[in-house]
Amino acid sequence: MTTTLYGSPSTASLVVHWLLLELDIAHDLVLLDFDAREHKSAAYLALNPAGLVPTLVIDGQVLTEAPAIALHLADCYPQAGLLPPPGSALRGEAYRWMFWCANTVQPAYRAWFYAEEMAGPDNVEATRQHARQRLEAAWQHLADHLQAGGPYLLGAAPGVVDFMLVMLMRWSRNMPTPSDRWPVLKAHADRMKARPAFAEVYRREGITDWR
Repeated sequence: MTTTLYGSPSTASLVVHWLLLELDIAHDLVLLDFDAREHKSAAYLALNPAGLVPTLVIDGQVLTEAPAIALHLADCYPQAGLLPPPGSALRGEAYRWMFWCANTVQPAYRAWFYAEEMAGPDNVEATRQHARQRLEAAWQHLADHLQAGGPYLLGAAPGVVDFMLVMLMRWSRNMPTPSDRWPVLKAHADRMKARPAFAEVYRREGITDWR
């Protein structure tokens, strides 16, 4: 099987890269230079017309959208135990939290980081303030859940959604109220960051902050 990941440091491709290392999947890594707009080049757009990362190519099949790729990798390697059995109640919970990441957390981040693009130059501050409120409410919701039923999203063992969440928590590191201000979220992130694959993804992508 040939596997190639197209991504860029500190973007949504990080969770896919982390999982490839966690699952010991041999792969080629192509880091695109966003400053040089390599993600908008004709060659990359032919692969992923959205011009976004990540893109994972497995034996010629092109996969996009980080949450979908993460779920697919967990499905392909059931021996790692990153997803509960199909049809189980906990499997439904895993899907719920992954879609929460995609439909609640990621759009709020987009509004924070790309407020002008989302709402126009006259509405930047209001858009960012609203995004901040949405994210802080999301972190409180997550903290309440982990406090009641942790230490991981589905209970005693880490799953694929925990990887996704830690990547998203990292994105808040320079916000006025980062996710790790909540002690239970910091403890969760610290447990996940202690995994050897996390250190390796940092090394390969040249990332040094939020260790």
